[in-house]
Amino acid sequence: MKVVILAGGLGTRLREETEFRPKPMVEIGGRPILWHIMKIYAANGFSDFVICLGYKGDAIRDYFLNYELRNRDFTVTLGSRELEVHDGHGESGWRVTLAETGQSAMTGGRIRKIRPYVGNTTFLVTYGDGVANVDVKRLAAFHAQQHRLATVTAVRPSSRYGELAIRDGAVTLFQEKPQVGSGWINGGFFVFEPGVFDLIEGENDTLETGLLPRLAARNQLSVYQHEGFWQCMDTYREAQQLSAMWNTGAAPWKVWD
Repeated sequence: MKVVILAGGLGTRLREETEFRPKPMVEIGGRPILWHIMKIYAANGFSDFVICLGYKGDAIRDYFLNYELRNRDFTVTLGSRELEVHDGHGESGWRVTLAETGQSAMTGGRIRKIRPYVGNTTFLVTYGDGVANVDVKRLAAFHAQQHRLATVTAVRPSSRYGELAIRDGAVTLFQEKPQVGSGWINGGFFVFEPGVFDLIEGENDTLETGLLPRLAARNQLSVYQHEGFWQCMDTYREAQQLSAMWNTGAAPWKVWD
């Protein structure tokens, strides 16, 4: 099953970083968040990727074209073209298709453009800026049981601020960034049937205001409720928080060895 990653947006709310590189290439613990996302899927047995490029897509192209030499030891004989590449990374076997989907296309339009790379099969989709400890194998199995065109993973958002419980002028409970109420939001990590391509209305169609509401209106959108960790990287502060988790060895999305 192919994994489609939306990596072409402008990332305007993370301008401190995205002025120079695309948002999926912003680093968490010395690795692009795109790498972290791909590791999540690969740990679940899905390592055939289609990456939808757009804004500053050449940075992603260069990253994968030079991946072997950047992540392996190698021996070069100066004065000749002899190059010996040694073992050195855990991503062997990944298949990565880099697909240009345009500078201005919206999320739905980008998915429509990669139809030739997906074919007539079920496929996975996610955004290039969020990590989670979603059990993707279980998600795919859940989708197959529902017999609908699409499944969206619902997550509980965390507050941006710590929550205080106060009584008689004293704090009785301090909870840092608690989950907000019982509400659910779109956490990405989709499963789509090829029939969704026929419901996307051109390059300017979005998932969030176009395709997904259309599917819901047709009773063709299932929901997989994920109670575990999920965090998007919309702001510089969130990028710093994710890096701090990684650097302290407390990264819940690290589901690989």
